Amino acid sequence: FTDVHVVASQFDPDPAFPTVAFPNPEEPGAADALLTLADDIDADLAIALDPDADRCAVGVPTRDGWRMLRGDETGVLLGDRILDTASAGSLVATTIVSSTLLGRIADARGARFAQTLTGFKWLTRAGQGLVYAYEEAIGHCVDPDAVRDKDGIATAVVVADYAAELKATGRTLIDALGDLYSEFGVHVGDQVSVRVTEPTHIAAIMAKLRADLPRRLAGEPVTATDLLASEGPLHTDAVVVEGRTVRVVVRPSGTEPKLKCYLEVVERDGDRAAAESKLASLRHWAHTVSTV
Repeated sequence: FTDVHVVASQFDPDPAFPTVAFPNPEEPGAADALLTLADDIDADLAIALDPDADRCAVGVPTRDGWRMLRGDETGVLLGDRILDTASAGSLVATTIVSSTLLGRIADARGARFAQTLTGFKWLTRAGQGLVYAYEEAIGHCVDPDAVRDKDGIATAVVVADYAAELKATGRTLIDALGDLYSEFGVHVGDQVSVRVTEPTHIAAIMAKLRADLPRRLAGEPVTATDLLASEGPLHTDAVVVEGRTVRVVVRPSGTEPKLKCYLEVVERDGDRAAAESKLASLRHWAHTVSTV
């Protein structure tokens, strides 16, 4: 790829990262300058890496303008792409807080699927025959035999190759994502992250949730599983709440004073409006439950 443009104000290394509030392309506004450049030059693809280049965020043009893909969106696109040329029975993996779609793709493609705790120290140990692993926090392991960890540089190359292949047939990454939703149902997700000033507040919030686990969310009955009470490989400080179409995972961040709620709605009949409505309901619940 030779027709490459960079954001000039962000190209020279500067440990103060003066152009963004926080140098993580997951953060709102962090990729604004990138998307402005992509729009100005009519690009096909926009790519942002974090400072140590182990995470890769992808921006794409849509009918409503440029936007960054969520980690789960990039994750399932790359998972399906890699399984397309992988041998039968290959293994793909993601974490308990990521979308459930990769598991459905693996089952349909004759592959194996593993779910682990968050972090690549778990993902890269998911099992023999691993060909791809990702977590929703824009971390992707696209070539485990070469780099058995998340690798933003390798991911950028694979994404660019996929986008170029699609463009040659008049299609885009958004089209490929739409194909997955047509096959497996609309999957929409979000994350509600609440920063606290007192670390003890997180323990108090988790205790309050465990004392009053929800029985209904977004208008449907749900069941809750406390992974802290689990003795298996998914033993961790987290609560998983699941219904017919909704799923929520609530857990403390492992690196910051934050409580995180990971939300997903799956509408198998493709009703995006219904999915978005339920997702809004889950967001409201997450904000409510995340207060001391």
